[in-house]
Amino acid sequence: MARLTKNQKESRAKVEANKVYSLEEASSLVKEITNVKFDASVDLAVRLGVDPKKANQMVRGVVTLPHGTGKNVRVLALVTPDKEAEALEGGADYVGLDEYLQKIKDGWTDVDVIVTMPSVMGKLGPLGRVLGPRGLMPNPKTGTVTMDVKKAVSDVKGGKIDFKVDKTGIVHASVGKSSFTADKIKENAAELLNTILKLKPSTTKGVYVKSIFMSSTMSPSISIDTKIA
Repeated sequence: MARLTKNQKESRAKVEANKVYSLEEASSLVKEITNVKFDASVDLAVRLGVDPKKANQMVRGVVTLPHGTGKNVRVLALVTPDKEAEALEGGADYVGLDEYLQKIKDGWTDVDVIVTMPSVMGKLGPLGRVLGPRGLMPNPKTGTVTMDVKKAVSDVKGGKIDFKVDKTGIVHASVGKSSFTADKIKENAAELLNTILKLKPSTTKGVYVKSIFMSSTMSPSISIDTKIA
């Protein structure tokens, strides 16, 4: 087992064992225990009492974080020529169609989100094996397949994220950066948690939100009171 550095030991000492923190407390504490030299991501891990193997218990949605993600989200707009100007107005980093489809076929996936139009989805089908595992396949449910390309791109740039429960029943999502104020981290996290609550499947039995943990890059995890959710 790797030895803990001095900073890691100090960070762990600040998180009380077995204590469950309020969202407000956790949002402040996560800043204190972040010791990396870069602007670390602040993440939530929410364990849900659902069975992801059942289609009627799949939790998936989108949320616009009030203070954005703090990340420079790289957006590729796969659109026809008549929509290129609209995509650029929305802030897309890459705009085009056939040339980018070929680049993806050749292994290029250096983007965070792909926005496209319904008429183009047929061309993306064969690329599912490349885009699917990377979470890059556009989906009408997340607003990334639409005729309103400008809005879709600007929403993503402005802090809109999509999330879904993984096969172990956990939703992982970034809610900001360690450079954010504690209030901004708290408000972003609350927005995500409230959205997850609204998506509770009617077929779910028992406790829906089983645990919530907040952490930053390489920091210890902070247990958050599930009663806030």
